[in-house]
Amino acid sequence: MKIAFNEATTLKNSTLKLDLELCEKHGYDLIEIRLDKLREYLIDHTVEELKEFLEGHRIKPYAFNALEFITFRDQEGYEQLKSDLRFLCEVGEVIDCKTIIAVPTFDIGDYTKTKIKEETVRVLHELAQLAEPYGVRIALEFCGYPNCSVNTFAQAYDIVREVNRHNVGIVLDCFHFHAMNSHIDDLRAADPTKIFVFHMDDCEDLPAGALRDHHRVWPGDGAIDLEQILRTLKDIGYDEMVSIELFRPEYWEWDAEKTIQVAKEKTEKLVNRYFKIERV
Repeated sequence: MKIAFNEATTLKNSTLKLDLELCEKHGYDLIEIRLDKLREYLIDHTVEELKEFLEGHRIKPYAFNALEFITFRDQEGYEQLKSDLRFLCEVGEVIDCKTIIAVPTFDIGDYTKTKIKEETVRVLHELAQLAEPYGVRIALEFCGYPNCSVNTFAQAYDIVREVNRHNVGIVLDCFHFHAMNSHIDDLRAADPTKIFVFHMDDCEDLPAGALRDHHRVWPGDGAIDLEQILRTLKDIGYDEMVSIELFRPEYWEWDAEKTIQVAKEKTEKLVNRYFKIERV
């Protein structure tokens, strides 16, 4: 299992350049690059400079995070979405980053589950077709909030199966899995090759439907049965990567190096119980 860092964990106290340097220093294998941090980096640097750094260091890019609110867009918004996708595919081609996370839309009104599925399947087909010439995969991330159009593992996995494309899969985020009471039996029945990204996090002990990003805490410090999830992933044969992703404002107040170091220590402590941690 390779250990990755998601830049949301240092959203307010670091940059892509600093995240890369500190993740390299503390022995991460992979990084998930945020779109906003990438755009900020490119104000003063080039994609070629990013490529040069990555080629000279162990840490490698794994995914871009994220294309947001991909469904129920107006025409202008949908064209912007496709433009962002092409931008990430082009950067990914240079730095060898071949996965893009896609987030469904929130607060869509009174659309039925059937209509949500139809729309999400349609959009994923189109995005995957645009990404395919670049060898890029699209990973659908359900979000465990009542107002998200796709908010459970089972709903997202059903959509991915309906799309039935080799370059469309799912993001398993422990926080989102827990937040709307996704069922471990659904994960147990999943094809591990369709899990493109695995996010590790924990949270405070709030009821289903009440949790929000700021309730996330370090893995092992909260209410999620992370060991059950890890054990299930091992049982079904998933062992590709695990990425620490938190959005807790308290941690954004820390020094970025402390955040990155603690994130790795907390993640490895749990993952080591079930998986051999590999190096790229």
